[in-house]
Amino acid sequence: MTDKFHDEMADMRKKVLEMGLFAEEMLRNATDALRATDTALAVEVKARKKALSLQNDALEEEVYKIIALYQPVARDMRAVACALKVIASAERIGRYGKDIANVVIATGDTRQNDLVSGLSLPHMAGLVLSMIDDSLRAYETGDLQFIAHHSERDDVVDALRHTIFREGITYMMEDPRTITRCMNYLMIARYLERCADHSCKIAEKVHYMVTGERIEIK
Repeated sequence: MTDKFHDEMADMRKKVLEMGLFAEEMLRNATDALRATDTALAVEVKARKKALSLQNDALEEEVYKIIALYQPVARDMRAVACALKVIASAERIGRYGKDIANVVIATGDTRQNDLVSGLSLPHMAGLVLSMIDDSLRAYETGDLQFIAHHSERDDVVDALRHTIFREGITYMMEDPRTITRCMNYLMIARYLERCADHSCKIAEKVHYMVTGERIEIK
């Protein structure tokens, strides 16, 4: 492959990482807004959705152009496939951030803070964000140590989501006035679980990019 190809690959990889970090920040800010009942921050997160979509479309076109021009093979093709997965998963993570922001905007009131904490949503968000961050760091560096325990971490997130569901049902049974908010927060727990799943998908593709071996993280 030519030097121009490798230069374009490096530039594309940098842009893909930037998109991943942009999406991660959307999710982080959305969960911050949830914890603090900060509707202004939630509105700001929601407004970033258009920029996320533009990045997604532009990067997909750039990757397809590289495939058409250079027809990469072996590890280079694995890097291209990994980039496409990071783009797709980052777009979904950012969208979930926007969805959480929508919940904050729709249900924002001063009574929600205790319920948010009681359902352990900030703790769950922290676990998920750390998984996303490590997946992106593995993509950036090629160091698989960052994703070595992703399966176990995903199991913890899944178990926590089930715990939050049970606790949410208890809150609703004890105080019917919490039903609407609890239903919204249970949906947020589901969004966070899906973000962890997308982190695992990125990790799978990074592992394939680096080693040529396919794994399934579940």
